[in-house]
Amino acid sequence: MTVNFLPVLPEIVVLTGASIILLVDVFMSDDRRHVSYWLTQFTLLLAACVTIKTSNIEVVHAMHNLVVDDLVADILRLFSFVAVSLVLFYSRTYLALRDLFRGETFVLILFALLGMQVLITASNFLTLYLGLELMSLSLYALVAMQRDERAPSEAAMKYFVLGALASGFLLYGMSMIYGATGTLDIERVALAMLGKSENQVMLTFGLVFVVSAIAFKLGAVPYHMWVPDVYQGAPTAITLLIGTAPEFAAFAMLLRLLAGALGGAEVSWQGMLIVLTVLSVALGHIVAIAQTNLKRMLAYSTIANMGYVLMGFLAADVTGYSAAMFYMVAYVLTSLVSFGMILLLSRKGYEADNLDDLKGLNTRSPWWAFIMLLAMFSLAGMPPTIGFYAKLLVLQAAVKAGFVWLAVVGVVAALIGAFYYLRIVKLMYFDEPVDRSPIEARGDTSIVLSANGLALLLFGILPQPIMGLCAVALVQSQYY
Repeated sequence: MTVNFLPVLPEIVVLTGASIILLVDVFMSDDRRHVSYWLTQFTLLLAACVTIKTSNIEVVHAMHNLVVDDLVADILRLFSFVAVSLVLFYSRTYLALRDLFRGETFVLILFALLGMQVLITASNFLTLYLGLELMSLSLYALVAMQRDERAPSEAAMKYFVLGALASGFLLYGMSMIYGATGTLDIERVALAMLGKSENQVMLTFGLVFVVSAIAFKLGAVPYHMWVPDVYQGAPTAITLLIGTAPEFAAFAMLLRLLAGALGGAEVSWQGMLIVLTVLSVALGHIVAIAQTNLKRMLAYSTIANMGYVLMGFLAADVTGYSAAMFYMVAYVLTSLVSFGMILLLSRKGYEADNLDDLKGLNTRSPWWAFIMLLAMFSLAGMPPTIGFYAKLLVLQAAVKAGFVWLAVVGVVAALIGAFYYLRIVKLMYFDEPVDRSPIEARGDTSIVLSANGLALLLFGILPQPIMGLCAVALVQSQYY
């Protein structure tokens, strides 16, 4: 029997690139670490080109139905490659000043990306779990890269312990679903869920554990405890990575499990998602107001934003799923800008992660103050940024599904959240700067970060291309 390797060719490219960088770095002197960096960027570019070249309008199952290559997978892969590439662009100076500009950092980032890709293309519970663990273990190691610092080590330990607990939940839930349906294949589980099962109690218990594990990976309340501690304790470059590309993998996990495997039990998981959504948007926005650390504030913002993603899934149709996918794309683009600005303002021995560090930014640099303003407007869901349409779409999906009261809760929570986003704008434009030192940035970083910030405005004015792409991908992948 011939094996079709084309659907997993992007994963092969990333794995080969990581292996080559691991070998090359052994023979590199410290002053030539940039070779490993550019090899990593080349690997990402090559993987993106291969993904586009092997993209198929049909859904392709491969590796004995362990993986699926559809338009959703291809788009999420491409967004992941772009996100990781931007993370590396923004983090280059930061990593070099903290002795993290090393081959092992790039290799771990590529292995984390490989885990995301496996998770995105999973068509079987075993593949999904394999991808999740590969991604998670790489991220645990990256958080703890500064071994001599207390905060990163403590954050990595919390992340690891709680992550292991969530993995246990997922395995236990999957084992129950397997016991009730007799299969680990996502499509076969979906067919079994549509029929009358004698093991309905076991299926329900499995569903509860699976949704709990998904909620942890998304950082939804009440499984959010790790998010603020890890965001604050990890090096900012790693925080940027954790808060961006893995979100696409988490969305794929949510889509494959809830819309795919457990689509026939939507009545059961909708009730759980309602609770998670309300708690996340409410607690995330309210607690963020009290934060003085910028990374911790953005962590609670992440919790609230994941609540809006779950709100889109409540519709349980292609409209809701595409709204949630568009929201995730908008959120990741915005997070890249907001954390990229923190990296830009940081210097050796100085982390620009407090609200006071943004005071008077307009005096120091009107351009970077404007870019940060666009990021805050987008997170707050204000026009004409992409965040406005992201919130509008998920709220419309909730109303269409009959959850009008939930949409009202989402609007009220967004109004509360606007307070702390606009507070940052006030600090930048109306307060005197605490630090008046010039902002230094590499030329390539400045260009890419500026383009990223302006993209929030561009796709806010013209959101149709991304919105249409998300809808077409989900229809082609038969999530309707």
